[in-house]
Amino acid sequence: MPVTSPCQREVDVKRLPPLMVLVAAAVLAGCVSAPVEPVAGETPKAPACPPVVVEECPVCDARACPGPPVVEKIVTRTVPAPAPAAPARAGKLNLPVYGSEEWATVEPPGLKLRARMDTGVDTTSLDVSNLRQFEKDGQSYVMFELTAAEGEGTLEVEAAVERRVTLKRRDGGSERRYIVQLWLSVGDSRSLIDVAIAERENSEFPLQVGRNFLTDVAIVDVGQRYLAN
Repeated sequence: MPVTSPCQREVDVKRLPPLMVLVAAAVLAGCVSAPVEPVAGETPKAPACPPVVVEECPVCDARACPGPPVVEKIVTRTVPAPAPAAPARAGKLNLPVYGSEEWATVEPPGLKLRARMDTGVDTTSLDVSNLRQFEKDGQSYVMFELTAAEGEGTLEVEAAVERRVTLKRRDGGSERRYIVQLWLSVGDSRSLIDVAIAERENSEFPLQVGRNFLTDVAIVDVGQRYLAN
């Protein structure tokens, strides 16, 4: 049974004489100030903790997170070259269409020249420089020089004379020309034709292709240029 402290006993102060009241008051004062010894078998009580002051955390400035790094990636693709367009064709014979100006190759000597497609003349003509006529083995020949349009230099050509003809000029006059046979190629068309040779230098179009090459070979569109591949 737990022992009751004298401080815990109830005292009827009214029944005590005055002297005893003073003594009892002194005893009670000593009980308040004197520590109470723990009773055997009981767990002492821990002193009360002081109140905890909770300090508010300062508000920190929000920091923006850095964006993801941008990595540039170079993508290389090999694009095949477009196939060359097929030349235009027209007419009942499905002939290729040439422009009023084309590139033509003359053989010999195999030079590429600027040529005008001229359906108004019968015979193809070629302007040359340093034209000379001579005889060899009883046959008439001519020798002349041709200058390539693409800087390949000047080449000397020798050809047998087939005949001489008189050709009318656009100004109403006429001139005598030597006719030789040469291979002429325009686009995919190649023919051995008669070519009238005349000495004339610095021509814009040294070759004028006439009907003896164009007939049943091509159709000329005067509104177009360089249509032949």
